[in-house]
Amino acid sequence: MAYDEFIADRIRRAFSEMKADVSELKMMGGLLFKMNEKMLCGIHIDKKYGDTLLMARIGEEVYLEELEKENTLPMDFTGRPMKGYIFVNPDGIDMEDDLKYWLQLCIDFNPLASKKRKKK
Repeated sequence: MAYDEFIADRIRRAFSEMKADVSELKMMGGLLFKMNEKMLCGIHIDKKYGDTLLMARIGEEVYLEELEKENTLPMDFTGRPMKGYIFVNPDGIDMEDDLKYWLQLCIDFNPLASKKRKKK
């Protein structure tokens, strides 16, 4: 398993409490959560960091401000940070209110996010 099932269950519970209609997709050894057919957030065990990270799609408008917070990292799967996406380490989602904060940022950005174009 390439992601923490306990954290996945916490995220599922939080989305349920928030009445968010999400779907799941196992991908690249991690777990993605989608809303309106668009990526919302995900979790995976990061080899470089050595623990499970929450990947949050929060958008470029709040990206720099949120990146200054403790327990956050730029999302850089390829060594090049992706603007609008952020990693949150386990300490940053330890409390339920903190987890819901990050999930709400993802939900708030979702209507503004673009869908991935399907290949013809």
